[in-house]
Amino acid sequence: MAVDAGLIEWVGEAMAPIGHVTSRRMMGGATLYCDDTIFAIAGDDGLWFKADAQSDATWDAAGCARFTYAKGDGATGSMNYRRAPDDVYDDADAMREWGRLGLEAGRRAPPPKSKRARAGSKGGASSSS
Repeated sequence: MAVDAGLIEWVGEAMAPIGHVTSRRMMGGATLYCDDTIFAIAGDDGLWFKADAQSDATWDAAGCARFTYAKGDGATGSMNYRRAPDDVYDDADAMREWGRLGLEAGRRAPPPKSKRARAGSKGGASSSS
């Protein structure tokens, strides 16, 4: 995925009434945050909003595909993101509607583990006295 700076700028402008949008590069694309909550990812194939079990029915009803990717072993993996509907690219109200749904899913998500917690859980043996 490549970062489309114009798309990220548009998301920020359209979402401004809801909150401040920032981005961070990741794997050739960008993770988008609204007031420090992850709510979307962007890349050369467009915009994907965060989703969860509570919002899946809404995304399904709109026909928004789940984000999938090819794993190294040839299998297909998926993440809790849904393709943005076409109208978000030129309609600020639609961007806010769908962006808010992604933001709500982001707020419901468990907080990410700290780097220290992840490093400690990678199979290191513990000793007890």
